[in-house]
Amino acid sequence: MQLDYPLRIDGRGRTAQVNEEGHIRDLIEQVLFTSPGERVNRPDFGSGLMQLVFAPSGDELATATHFLVQGSLQQWLGELIEVESVDVAAENSSLTVKVAYKIRRNQQRQISEFRREVP
Repeated sequence: MQLDYPLRIDGRGRTAQVNEEGHIRDLIEQVLFTSPGERVNRPDFGSGLMQLVFAPSGDELATATHFLVQGSLQQWLGELIEVESVDVAAENSSLTVKVAYKIRRNQQRQISEFRREVP
């Protein structure tokens, strides 16, 4: 068992925990929504995804976003997962990222969707 992200207290008054699949999902979320430079001891950690939300939309941006997200996930989580597909959609003030991946340890396929409101 691993600590849940974001850190919270469960119904028993203890630090919430998740299983391996939940932990990997939490790690993906951290990579996606952390901006490079945000972490002091790992200044290159993250994907920079949130900065692209404000760029002019088009086919070029969609392709760049896809490669940025896939590359970041492979760089930071490549030992844990194999990214199969990434779909990014920006609608109004929210950003949705759908990631299909395979957990390397047990070859289990997962699809996770993440949504963030753009400030």
